[in-house]
Amino acid sequence: MEEKILELIANKQYGELRKQLSEMNPADIAVIFEEIPEKELAVIFRILPKELAAEVFVEIDSDMQQLLIEAFSDKELREVMDELFMDDTVDIIDEMPASVAKRILKQTDAATRKMINHLLAYPDECAGSIMTTEYIDLKKDMTVDEAFDRIRKIGFDTETIYNCYVTDRSRHLLGIVTVKDLLLNKKDCIINDIMEENIIYANTLDDQEEVVGLFEKYDVLALPVVDKENRLVGIITVDDAIDVMQEEASEDIEKMAAILPSEKTYLKTGVFETFKARIPWLLFLMISATFTGAVISGYEDKLTQFAALIAFIPMLMGTGGNSGSQSSVTVIRALSLGDIEFEDIWRVIWKELRVSLVSGIVLGAVNFIKIYLIDYLLLNNLDKSVALPEMIIVCLTLVLVVIVAKLVGCILPILAKRINLDPAVMASPLVTTILDAFSLMIYFGIASVVLGV
Repeated sequence: MEEKILELIANKQYGELRKQLSEMNPADIAVIFEEIPEKELAVIFRILPKELAAEVFVEIDSDMQQLLIEAFSDKELREVMDELFMDDTVDIIDEMPASVAKRILKQTDAATRKMINHLLAYPDECAGSIMTTEYIDLKKDMTVDEAFDRIRKIGFDTETIYNCYVTDRSRHLLGIVTVKDLLLNKKDCIINDIMEENIIYANTLDDQEEVVGLFEKYDVLALPVVDKENRLVGIITVDDAIDVMQEEASEDIEKMAAILPSEKTYLKTGVFETFKARIPWLLFLMISATFTGAVISGYEDKLTQFAALIAFIPMLMGTGGNSGSQSSVTVIRALSLGDIEFEDIWRVIWKELRVSLVSGIVLGAVNFIKIYLIDYLLLNNLDKSVALPEMIIVCLTLVLVVIVAKLVGCILPILAKRINLDPAVMASPLVTTILDAFSLMIYFGIASVVLGV
């Protein structure tokens, strides 16, 4: 289909093109728009029916939106903005340069402009910043028949009509009723008798990641948002929640890989921007790694006496880093899902201690067999006079390194959360760097005791 559309564009068969595009999903059209030359974007966009054009406009990325806005006349821009839901309008304005945002606002009426500015005033990444103010509100003394009249009257301008919110004259949230509830009750039934009063809701300043957690926990399609006085000010729909999930997941992955988060996609991010996102953590980790070198330098004289021990350093450091990463990633995920809190730290430590003990013993035993069969008997890499002590040192170090690594890996994210840092920064690269130094200190400490050097 994509090839056919691009062929129609190349041949300027706009009549057939409009017909084909009208039958497509807006998200699929947005993908095709990425393949269209910039100079033809506005022409193809104008071919789309008005409602479809607005839906496609929401789906395309901000750079493409800006190109189209700059190509629009004031009338065209006003027509597109009039078709958008409030939360989509706010998202678009928030991502545009000041001059473009100012032009968009200029094409809205006073009431809409006031509402947009109100939503833009909410802090980033809070519930208020992702909600829409377009929803179905009912009164508790309405009948089912009156409720349907209300839905028919304002439903065209709301993002969802399935969930209806019952408020009083001061907009205090009293209950919720679904269209299913309305359909299954008699026309003269009073809303107060069928509404659900045990409401799951968010406050305007709640963190958006916590709000997404409510969607996951309660399987809701929309979530009402109230202010400090419990007045209904908007709703968050499931499509917005999914967007937040993707953003938060991408941000956490980037932080766990020691990269500063970026709102742009990979191919849309320039080389210098990518460099700036990566270099701060690389510099920090490089400098931090000098501590590992300092530990090795401190034991340099002793290592020359037992050169065979040097061969096991990469394995011990790698195992320590891998063990710590397993714990840190698991705990970070649990923290993000709300499965654990700071109060659970001792339960987490106790669990990881037992896991690490079993893991360390298994790894130590397997490594002992490997050293004996391969390094000692097959390759003859170890001096027979010190073979047993060296095997004991390596295997005992493995057990202790795994225990320390898993404890450090589980504790650091919880402590970071406690002091309001993102736990994701305590992921693989940082944990690995810390544990490299710990692994060497444990290794050389045990070697000094066992070998008496």
